[in-house]
Amino acid sequence: MQVWRTKILLFHPLINDFMKPIIQVNGDQSFIIKLGDVISPQLHRRVKQYAQQVHKLDLEGITQVICTYTDVCVYYNPLSLAYAKLIDALKSIDLEEDDLKSERVNVLSIPVCYQGAIAPDIEYVANYNQMSTAELVHLHCEAPYLIYMLGFSPGFVYLGGLNPRLETPRKEVPRQAINAGAVGIAGNQTGIYPIVSPGGWQIIGQTPLQMFAPDREPPVLVQSGDYIQFEAISEQEYKLIEQEIEEGNYNPVIQTKELTYE
Repeated sequence: MQVWRTKILLFHPLINDFMKPIIQVNGDQSFIIKLGDVISPQLHRRVKQYAQQVHKLDLEGITQVICTYTDVCVYYNPLSLAYAKLIDALKSIDLEEDDLKSERVNVLSIPVCYQGAIAPDIEYVANYNQMSTAELVHLHCEAPYLIYMLGFSPGFVYLGGLNPRLETPRKEVPRQAINAGAVGIAGNQTGIYPIVSPGGWQIIGQTPLQMFAPDREPPVLVQSGDYIQFEAISEQEYKLIEQEIEEGNYNPVIQTKELTYE
């Protein structure tokens, strides 16, 4: 079994002092439960724990539970679940103290080609951060990234853990269309475009994987709480994987690993 140690948290703040849940009305069909204000793996586990406790309430009328960086949003049907009953149930949730030293997590390997026309901004990002493109690729692939949440577009992953040395401003003029699978950097975040869409991220590479496929079950390869690890591949390897995917012969590499906090 592979064990990740301190490097997994190298670019995350260590937060163990959490606020008590604050329940806020969010329109007439939802509540937002605020659990903190600093993005960290520890707070993320607390968010997931609260969401799991909401599901365990097993209340008819709760329609959706959504996790964000620091909050949980609970949607409900007021025609089948009374406001007061839901509020009382949410207030009854008691979160356990987080003294977790290790946990088992799923890690999806993301092959990325950082070469040629599919990496149009890699030279700019390297020059902006005063490094070679080889060093940029090494740093981008060095550590795994926690998926805090999905949103913006189907299958778009909000990742934590970008090396501060790779932080780069968004493009001043966004592109009207960015290909599905494009890997980019914007500020202190890195991410993967799951579908063709406009965007202002600096594109440093491309993955042949389909992060979102509506005809696939499940349509999204990952979920909140999983990790991804970028893996540099050549243009030839990119074409081979792309062909295997088209032929239905490629299986994404997802491993279960033990993450250790120190």
